[in-house]
Amino acid sequence: MSLNRAELVLYDYIRSHPDERQHFEHKVRAIVAGADEAAKAVARLDSELWRYFEERRTLVPALHGAVPSSGPQRTSMKNLAEFLIRLWIQPKPAKPPADAGAARP
Repeated sequence: MSLNRAELVLYDYIRSHPDERQHFEHKVRAIVAGADEAAKAVARLDSELWRYFEERRTLVPALHGAVPSSGPQRTSMKNLAEFLIRLWIQPKPAKPPADAGAARP
């Protein structure tokens, strides 16, 4: 999985600030727990990450230069959302096949 420049800079920022990392770990877990399907969790987290990026980039010089400032174009945070979910969410164990316990003649 490759991250775009904005995603990479935001991930580095979150990773290097323990309070921000803890905040996002809790946020990722809450979003995934509240979503009825993975695609909805990714979409919601994508939106949350972009909103956070927009808020912080006016204050953090490293984030300011991550995307061109030529208008209100939104940069996708989908890859970062998927990465954080994989990183911080325990994978669910696979269910055994229904016929795995059945005796065969």
